[in-house]
Parts: sequence; structure tokens; C-alpha cells
Amino acid sequence: MLAQLFMRTLSLAALVTYVAARPLFPQPKAVGQCDIFSSEIASYLTHNTISVARTSDFCSFDNWRGVSSLNNFDSFYGVENFDGSQGVQVISTDQEPVCSTQSIQIVQQRLLVLQEVAKMFVPYTQALFAIFADAYHIRRIITEQLCDVEAQTIVFEQWYSGLHGFSRDLRRHSGRHVGYDRKISSHHDEIFSYDGSLTSNDFGFSGYDLGKEIVIINGHNWDDNRSPASVEGAYRAANDAYHFIHSDLI
Repeated sequence: MLAQLFMRTLSLAALVTYVAARPLFPQPKAVGQCDIFSSEIASYLTHNTISVARTSDFCSFDNWRGVSSLNNFDSFYGVENFDGSQGVQVISTDQEPVCSTQSIQIVQQRLLVLQEVAKMFVPYTQALFAIFADAYHIRRIITEQLCDVEAQTIVFEQWYSGLHGFSRDLRRHSGRHVGYDRKISSHHDEIFSYDGSLTSNDFGFSGYDLGKEIVIINGHNWDDNRSPASVEGAYRAANDAYHFIHSDLI
């Protein structure tokens, strides 16, 4: 049920929000795999520094370093659009919702639920954690249930920071277990009412309850000897792909 809802959410987000931006007469672009030199992996282990080689116009993660679960990774957004931000927005005119400010705790509860649900879908992709999960829901919650743009910005950055913490969990930097909170994520089906509108009832928990019912998913391929370097390389490569399309932020 959650998996089907997750895939439907991704499709909606991609279909409604973004249309791939293409020039009228595109020039051929070279595509190379996002990778780092093996000597730089050793450098990371000894000096905790690493860099990513950029040898082409675009950076591919398809089957990155032979990881089979990354097959067709680039086909979701496109190899030239790592995080989906480079598309053209098409405004839907069939409905014009208006924001209605709810209690900030109500919004925080819903974002935390989606944060924990997102963790459920990356048990085997240990470092290339992309924030695809429930993007459509997150946008709706923040923009429909808060009208103050300052509050929208702060609550989103709080949610984003929480996911960055999970990134540290995935890379075994935090000392925390890699898992999700079962009780908090169980509220996923309560975010929307039967008619598709957002609910505004109190779910009965706060951020202090996060982590009290952690589920740890086994079956991953983490290896204490190999994975610290390979996962850090994957993380750095993903960040390089981000800065590749956001060079103005460097």
C-alpha cells in the first residue's frame, strides 16, 4: 500500500510540477559516470578528504560502480537534471487552492511522518539517498497549511535538516541506527482525508517521540572494511552532481 502510494506520488510530482527543459536545437553532450579515483579513496581514509573527477558535461549514476540497484537511476529526472530542479514549471489552472494557516505543530507532525516514511524506501541504497519521497505531499503541506513565507521557509529547512541527519546515519557517521520510527510513520494514511484535502487534526506526538519505536531493516550489504570508503565516495559523487547543476551556489 505505502509502496504503491509512494510511486504514485513520485509520478504526480514529476508530471504536475516539472516538464523536462530542452533547448530548441540541443547540442550533443558527453555523459560520464560520476566517479572518483581509487587513489582519492585511499586519500579519504587517511586524510578525510576526497574530490570528484568531472570529465564530461553530465554525470551519470546508472549502475554507478556496478551497484545494480541504481539501474536506470538517470531515467527518472534525466542525466542532466540530478534533482529535478532544472525543469520548466507548468501552472495548473483547473484549481486555485488558497492557504489556510494551521498550528505549526500540525505541520511539523506531518512533515515528520513523511520524513520517517522516506527512510523506509532506502534500505539498500545506502548512500545515494535522494529526496524523492512524497515531494508532492511536502509541497502541499507547507504551502497550503502555512501562509507566512518565513514560517514556510523555516519549517522546510527543519525537515530538510532532519533528512540530512539520516544521510549521516546511512554513512555511519552519527552513531545512530539506520532505521525509521514505526509509530510515527504509521500516520501516513491520515495526512489526507477521503476527499483528498489535507487533514488538520493532532496526531498526538511531538519531535520528542522520534526514535522511540525504531525499525531496523536487515539485508543490506554494509561491510566495515569496504563500505566506509565506497559510501563516502558515493556521497561525494552525489554532491558533485548537485553542484554540477547548481554551480551558482558554490
